[in-house]
Amino acid sequence: MLRLMLVCLCLIFVAPVVHAQSLQSLLQDNADAVANPSRSTVDVVVRALAEAPVEGSPRFLEDWRDKAIWVRLSDGIFFSAAEDGDGLVLTNLDTGVQTTVADDDGFDQIRPNAGVRRVINAALVQFQLSDADVTRRIAALDAISRDPAADQLVPLRQSIPGEPDTSILARKVQLERQLTARFGDSMQERVAAINFLSGDLSVEVRGVISQILTTRQFVGISIPEGTNVAQIMEIGDDLNEVEAYQLLVDADLVPATVTPDDIVATLTAQIEDGQVAGVDVSTLGTDAARIAAYDMLVTRGDAAPFIAPEDRASALDAHTFYLAYTEVNTDITAAAEDAEAAIAMQLNVGKTLDLTLDALSLASIYFLAAIGLAITFGVMGVINMAHGEFIMMGAYTGYVVQQIVPDYTLSIIIALPMAFAVTFAAGVAMERLVIRHLYHRPLETLLATFGIAIVLQQLAKNIFGTQARPLTSPDWLAGAWVVNDVVQISTIRIAIFALALLFLCLILYILKRTRLGLEVRAVTQNPGMAASMGINPDRINMLTFGLGSGIAGIAGVAIGLYAKVTSEMGADYIVQSFMTVVVGGVGNVWGTLAGASLIGFTQKGIEFFNPSNTLAAQTYMILFVILFIQFRPKGIVALKARAAGD
Repeated sequence: MLRLMLVCLCLIFVAPVVHAQSLQSLLQDNADAVANPSRSTVDVVVRALAEAPVEGSPRFLEDWRDKAIWVRLSDGIFFSAAEDGDGLVLTNLDTGVQTTVADDDGFDQIRPNAGVRRVINAALVQFQLSDADVTRRIAALDAISRDPAADQLVPLRQSIPGEPDTSILARKVQLERQLTARFGDSMQERVAAINFLSGDLSVEVRGVISQILTTRQFVGISIPEGTNVAQIMEIGDDLNEVEAYQLLVDADLVPATVTPDDIVATLTAQIEDGQVAGVDVSTLGTDAARIAAYDMLVTRGDAAPFIAPEDRASALDAHTFYLAYTEVNTDITAAAEDAEAAIAMQLNVGKTLDLTLDALSLASIYFLAAIGLAITFGVMGVINMAHGEFIMMGAYTGYVVQQIVPDYTLSIIIALPMAFAVTFAAGVAMERLVIRHLYHRPLETLLATFGIAIVLQQLAKNIFGTQARPLTSPDWLAGAWVVNDVVQISTIRIAIFALALLFLCLILYILKRTRLGLEVRAVTQNPGMAASMGINPDRINMLTFGLGSGIAGIAGVAIGLYAKVTSEMGADYIVQSFMTVVVGGVGNVWGTLAGASLIGFTQKGIEFFNPSNTLAAQTYMILFVILFIQFRPKGIVALKARAAGD
C-alpha cells in the first residue's frame, strides 16, 4: 500500500515536469541529431518536436533551416544567433533573452544541407497550420499548395476543427480534399474527394485531377492483367509506323531498323579497292543491289541486320501499343475522368461567359465613343474626322484635373463635367467657325475636319509631349470582379459599362422628354419642315455638335482610365466609332447601341479564334462591316432622316 502511494505521488509531481519540458531540454535529448543534421537524423528531431507541446518549436525550425542556430561547445547549449562583427548576438531558445559575446570562438554554427532544409520546411508547415499568427497559417497553406505531399494530410486534417477564420477554414477544407484525392488511404475516400472537387474550376483542382489521370506509354505482346488502360493506340491514328517501331526498339522487343541512308553510309564506309563485300561498287546502282551487298556485310558481322518492310509490319501487328494510368485503381480514374469532363464543361461555360463580359465591356466603350458621332452625323450629316481628337481632349482634361486635385476619386468626379464643358465649347467653336460654312458639302467637310484633327494632335504634342500621360483610377476602381479562375473582369470596365448605361438613359431622356430633344428629332427627320415650324436649324446644329463633342470628351475620361493617354489615342477609336454608327444606323441611339454590341461581340469572337493577332481581328472586322452594309446599307435600325430636306 505504501509503495502504491509513493508511485502516485511520483506521478503527481513528475507528470507536470514532463509536460513542461523546455525546448532546450528536448534539443539536448537529441543533441547529436541537431548539431549534425542529416536526412536520416532530422526526422528524429522533427518527430520529437511534434510529439511534445514545446513553445517556440516553429521559430527554432525556421532558425535551424536558415542556419541561425549555434551551439556553445563548452556545454552543448543551443542558441539562436545573429552575427555582429566578430561576435554574436545570442537568443535563449526558452526565455528569448538576448546576450552579446564579443568573439564567436567557442561557438559553432549548424549548417543543414539542402536536403535537410527541405525536410525542415515540410515540418514547419505542420506547426504553422495551427499557429496563432494568421499570416503563418496562410504561408503554410501556400506551401502545401505549391508542393503537396502525403505526410501533410494528417496535420492538415487536425488543424481544421480549431480554425477560427472562415476564409482560411474554407481553404483548408479545399486543400484537404485535394490531398485526399491524391493520397487518401482508401479508394472510397479518394473517390468522395474527387467528386467533391468536380465542380471547382481552380487551377489547383485541375492540376490534381490531371495528376491522377497521368498516363505512361507502353508496348507489349499483350496487356498485363490488372493494368489500368487509358487508351489503346492505333497505328496511323495515334502513332505513325516509324514512331511505333521505335517504341519496340526502345523496349528491346525488336532490333533497330536500318534506313536506306544507313545502308548507303555503311556500304560507303566498307569500300576497299572499289569493292564492298567482294561486290564491285559500279554494280550498286539499285536498291536491291545495295540491300544484297548489305546482307553480305550482315552475314560477315560487319553491319546491323536489315529489317525488311514486311518484317517490320509483322512486328507492329504482333504488339499492342497502349497508354496506362499510373493510378492502378480503375474506380479512382473513372471518378477523375467524370470530374475532368464536368470541369471541362464548366470551363467552356465559364469561357463563354468571360468572352461575353469582355464583349459587353468593349461594346460599352464603343458606344461611349460613338454616340456623340451618331448624333452629329444623324442631325447634321457631317462626317467629323476630328471626333477622336475630342476623345483625346477629354482624356487630357482628366489628366490636368488630376494634377490640380490629387484625390483620385474627387478628381474623376470633377473631370467628367469639366471634360464635357471643354469639349462642348470646342465643338461649338468648331461648328460656328468651320462646319456651318460647309453644310451639304460632305467632301469639303471631311477634308476640313481631318485637317482640324491633325492640328489638334499637334497642339496636344506641343503642350503635353509625346509620352503617355497617366490618368489614374481611384483605389475603389482597382482590381477585378473575380467569379472564378476563368471568369473575371476589371472593375474599371464595369464602371465604364455602368457609365455607358447612364449615358444611354440620359440621352434617351434628352431626346424623348425635353424641348431640345424634340427639336433635334424634328431637324433630323425634316429640317425644312422644322424650320417652317419656328425651329432654328442652325441653333440646333450648333447645340447638337456641341453635345456630341461633349459626350466624346466624357468618353475620353473613361477610356483614359485604362488606356494610354497620348495625342494619337483618338485615332484608335475613330474607325470603330464610324463602323458603329454605320452598322447601327445613322442618328439613332438604339441603332448605335445595336451597332456597338455587334461590333464588340464580333471583334471579341474573332479575337477568340485568333488571340495572338489583334491586328488581323480588326482587319476581319472591317471586312465584316463592308459585307454587312452591302446587305443592309441603312444599318440595323434604319431611320427616316432628312428625306424631305434632301
